[in-house]
Amino acid sequence: MTHPPTKSAAPPGAGAALPAQRTGSPTPAAAPSRRRTAFAEGVDRLRTAATTEPGRLRVIGAVLAVLIVAFGAVTAWQMSERAAAADDVLHRSQPLSSGAADIYRYLADANTAASSGFLAGGQETAASRQTYETDIQKAAAGLVNAAANSEPGSPAEKAVAKLNQLLPEYKGLIERARVYNRQGYPVGGAYLRYANDKMQDEMLPAAQELYEKENARLSSDYSDATPYPWAAIVLGLLALAALGWAQLRHYRRTNRLLNHGLVAASAATVVTLLWLVVGHTLARAGLDSSYDHGVRSLNVLHDARIASLKARGNENLSLVSRGAETITVDKKSYDKYYYDFDKEMTALGKGLTLAAALADDSAGSKPVVAAEGNMKVWKERHAVARDADENGDYQTALDKVIGAKDATAECFDSVDDNLRVALAHEDGEFKERATDGLDAMAGLPIGAAMLGVAAAAGALFGIGRRLSEYR
Repeated sequence: MTHPPTKSAAPPGAGAALPAQRTGSPTPAAAPSRRRTAFAEGVDRLRTAATTEPGRLRVIGAVLAVLIVAFGAVTAWQMSERAAAADDVLHRSQPLSSGAADIYRYLADANTAASSGFLAGGQETAASRQTYETDIQKAAAGLVNAAANSEPGSPAEKAVAKLNQLLPEYKGLIERARVYNRQGYPVGGAYLRYANDKMQDEMLPAAQELYEKENARLSSDYSDATPYPWAAIVLGLLALAALGWAQLRHYRRTNRLLNHGLVAASAATVVTLLWLVVGHTLARAGLDSSYDHGVRSLNVLHDARIASLKARGNENLSLVSRGAETITVDKKSYDKYYYDFDKEMTALGKGLTLAAALADDSAGSKPVVAAEGNMKVWKERHAVARDADENGDYQTALDKVIGAKDATAECFDSVDDNLRVALAHEDGEFKERATDGLDAMAGLPIGAAMLGVAAAAGALFGIGRRLSEYR
């Protein structure tokens, strides 16, 4: 008779494990190994591959391609910026600078025409009136153009806004002076002097500030256009050095003199580097020449022309005021307008001397020399008019200033005409040389990028041909 197993019976194979569970602690499970990152594995694979010749060739090809592409990209970037700045010099900042000088001149000329018409009284000519109106219209148009090209909140914009506010006020004062002058009221002279003070003390300083700001913009554009692109040049030299080393290595390992792909890449890099250095050197020379023989002369001639206009205005006002305005200098009293006339004539003489020195050909110096001769005659005739005025002979003084024959008006007109001719010549010189500078950079940014891509492709092709020998 069989009996069922007791509860203490254990299944086969379980008896050996039970004592261990009773007598000892559980054995901890082994910690799983940490998985390496993809980057670390990639570095290891790259290090392993670099120990073989195909791996080294791949690394060399990648480095060459990166250097060459970086050279082409930086060259395109730097030369694009310089070409844009040179274009601004030619088509934007210098025209705006000349436009600001013209605004100043139009205002000064309008003031001079107004005083000349006032001296003529009821015999004011239609030409004199038309000159005044034309100058005011041109000054207003110049302000519109300056406002359109001024940055919001800039000092130039503030100067333009101030002039736009003052111009109608000035015109109103001139019209009142004319009305009272035609009626024979002395108060007309007071209105004219008040208008002149507004012009001299508020409007012309604002126009001068605008001119200075536009000149500063022009100088900034020159500074952006002329520096050498050293970053691109250094990268080009590094790329050439790397290509030379790769070809030398190729020769030593294969005893083959040339690798066509690497030679093509080297040739494209050399062409780009030479184009960069030579092109920018020519561009820099053209721009520097446009400044030295164009902008500098233009600035001096503009200043001289403005000085002549202000001198003429003071000469007229000295007869309008008849000694009513005086100034004290070094404890001596002078007629204000005669004193300012002498000051402006001194500035005119210095400006003409400097302009003659800056002129680099006869076409530029001839009108300046002629203006110097006109200025000397002007000073002689002015001295006669001043003596007559100081001696109480007002009519003789008036005839010597605005008369039909042998008057200072003829000398002023001749000075102004000659300076206009000189300005036109120097403006042509500037445009010609600045255009040469801009043309020297034409196509360089796009050409450098295309040659860079071609050189990188050539380097990769050359390395690829070498790698195919291991397959």
